[in-house]
Amino acid sequence: MAGYGGFSCFYDRLTENVGYPARAAYFDELIRRWAARPAELVLDLACGTGSLSLELARLGYDVIGVDGSPDMLAEAMEKKLRQQADVLFLCQDMDGLDLYGTVDAAVCALDSLNHITDAGTVQQVFDRVSLFLAPGGVFLFDVNSLYKHREILAGQTFVYDFGDLYCVWQNACEDGETVDISLDIFAQEEGEGYRRYTESFSERAYSHEQILEFIEKSGMKLLAVYGDDTFNPPAGTSQRLIYAALQPNPR
Repeated sequence: MAGYGGFSCFYDRLTENVGYPARAAYFDELIRRWAARPAELVLDLACGTGSLSLELARLGYDVIGVDGSPDMLAEAMEKKLRQQADVLFLCQDMDGLDLYGTVDAAVCALDSLNHITDAGTVQQVFDRVSLFLAPGGVFLFDVNSLYKHREILAGQTFVYDFGDLYCVWQNACEDGETVDISLDIFAQEEGEGYRRYTESFSERAYSHEQILEFIEKSGMKLLAVYGDDTFNPPAGTSQRLIYAALQPNPR
């Protein structure tokens, strides 16, 4: 997964359409629906610049935000200080998750798991989440679907123009699963015209059968799958799939 060095300072501008309060409310509803006991401490895995972490904290959760990019976490810390929020941010890779104790719920949003293109590493992530998820706790995560990779992203170019910020997003997909993404970002700098930044990374879509295997091998149990941030089962054209998995109570 890319470290998001130069990209980190533009990330929030380029993802301002996400609607983090609504996403936090959605995950809050899923936690309340599926957790076997009231959740207090929540892990935001691959938290990026911390927008979702801060929204979850506003809903009353104690939040730990974990991300592997120091640059993204620097942006998260600035937000935390500005908002005087009580969120703990840790710099760790997803497959190296190492917490001080268990959490009541874990969230991994915005196709973060798709950024891991090796299935063995994805399994390690699920194993680490399972290790630190309390009995009765839930793991909620979303992924881009195979349909999205094959029919929406593959071979497409997207252009974002914010006036002082211009981004060209190009996708290539040769195998029907992995999308290779190239970003060219042009940012206006005072007295210097525009400066160009480049970023490249890949995202892999996994089948439902593969994801079910990740869940079950880690010792968790699949609870539900939803399509496109709804509470409805996914359709064949769903672009985002949301999974809820349970850490069973010990026998």
